[in-house]
Amino acid sequence: MRARITPHYTQLVHDACLKSFWRRKRLAQFLRGCGVTATYLATWSRDETKRDLLDRLFADLEPTQEGKRLILRIAGSLIEQTSFPDLENWEDTAEKKKRAHEAVNRLRVHQSAQEAEIQDERSRKETQARFRKRQERAAQAQTTLEKLTERLGELSGRLGTAEAGYDFQEWFYDLADFSEVQNRRPYTTNGRQIDGSVTISGTTYLVELKFTRKQVGCSAIDSFYKKVTTKADNTMGIMVSISGYSSVAISEASGTRTPLLLLDHGHVYFVLHGVMTLAEVINRVRRHASQTGEAYLSVEGFNT
Repeated sequence: MRARITPHYTQLVHDACLKSFWRRKRLAQFLRGCGVTATYLATWSRDETKRDLLDRLFADLEPTQEGKRLILRIAGSLIEQTSFPDLENWEDTAEKKKRAHEAVNRLRVHQSAQEAEIQDERSRKETQARFRKRQERAAQAQTTLEKLTERLGELSGRLGTAEAGYDFQEWFYDLADFSEVQNRRPYTTNGRQIDGSVTISGTTYLVELKFTRKQVGCSAIDSFYKKVTTKADNTMGIMVSISGYSSVAISEASGTRTPLLLLDHGHVYFVLHGVMTLAEVINRVRRHASQTGEAYLSVEGFNT
């Protein structure tokens, strides 16, 4: 049970308690069952009325956290009542029960309203916390994308050099890490250099990275095709050429059930500008290849 211990709330508990028990002994038993100590109840003198005791009790309980928890336990026990045995066999039993029901119901309604308000407040705080986290993640992502964009810009000044080619490999897998795409960085198998791999939606793609000034031609496509087709049946290949491809190379890579997907600088900057994630770009090109047999789809064709 959750509630704010306000003077009004305490008064409702006080009133429900007073009207639910008519005999001193029954009230003392109820309070003892809720956690009021026998030592405290022993201070209830003969000349103190039930109201006097409750006034003193709640005044003593309100200032402390333990006391507030005890008020909540008393309130919970009062709300759970389905009958009022201590109000039986009086000349005005019906009237006593009516007043007790009304007092308990006022407490119950107020308690429910408070719990709903507390839940709404908690939900608002949770929503605000999630929103702040999303903003923080978005800000962090933007910062990382900006850094990746700056790094690629610096690499572009060395386009075509062997050193830039190796740096581009590292850059690409940093982008894959940022995109939370499972990947394996460059490795050698059976004497062949593999520029690494990425795994998306259960499919593993060998990666070939080209950071050259010239467009990729047929010979590079043919070499990469052989690397891919000597691997497991479900293996496909992604070539990323920053300078694009010749029309003949695109034609060579395409065909029924082609295992190759071709990406260029347009696809890379689509990711860097936050338009799509790396996985979404690759899945979009693959869907096009599955539907048409064409290994290449420019970003301009994504909406068609």
